[in-house]
Amino acid sequence: MGKFEIPIKMPTTQHSIRFPNELIDEVEEAIRGKETTFTAFVVAATRYEIEKQKENETKRHWFLWPFVIKI
Repeated sequence: MGKFEIPIKMPTTQHSIRFPNELIDEVEEAIRGKETTFTAFVVAATRYEIEKQKENETKRHWFLWPFVIKI
């Protein structure tokens, strides 16, 4: 898994989602002065977390593999 990088603006499809106000403030602070948007940041953070979960799932399966008994 690579380092999280704030993305550049990209084409998107509109989708509505509610965020806690304090999280909106934190994201806006993180992207202030950068060539990105709130949406691009959230998409990148979501992709990063999904990849992280996939890697953890793969590691878990690899770790458990010798102990799996097929019946």
